[in-house]
Amino acid sequence: MDMSLVEKESYEYYKNTLETGEHIGYLVYDNETFIGAGGVSFYQVMPTYHNSTGKKAYIMNMYTAPAYRRQGIAFHTLDLLVKDAKKQGVSQIALEATDMGRPLYEKYGFVKMEDEMELKHSHACSD
Repeated sequence: MDMSLVEKESYEYYKNTLETGEHIGYLVYDNETFIGAGGVSFYQVMPTYHNSTGKKAYIMNMYTAPAYRRQGIAFHTLDLLVKDAKKQGVSQIALEATDMGRPLYEKYGFVKMEDEMELKHSHACSD
């Protein structure tokens, strides 16, 4: 699979959103060794009765190197990201959880969303 487009778009995304504050990312090191990461993106939707500001955040790219797992690194990174979101006035924070990450997110207080849907294939739309 050619990842050149993803690489190019990711570079542009980070270049723009890190500068504007629409994304915050953490890289975790043990001395000179990279051991983990996490990021949060901020976005705006129309305000509603259950989100009066319309501010939302999406946590992504959580990673801990295998040799460093189960030591609280991901929990601490997640905590930093949630605190950053709250500082920005965000009350709705979402993420996608892998099977491996789900226990961490549940321990932190994330719950499975029951009322959202995502369009996977646009069968109803035709050109």
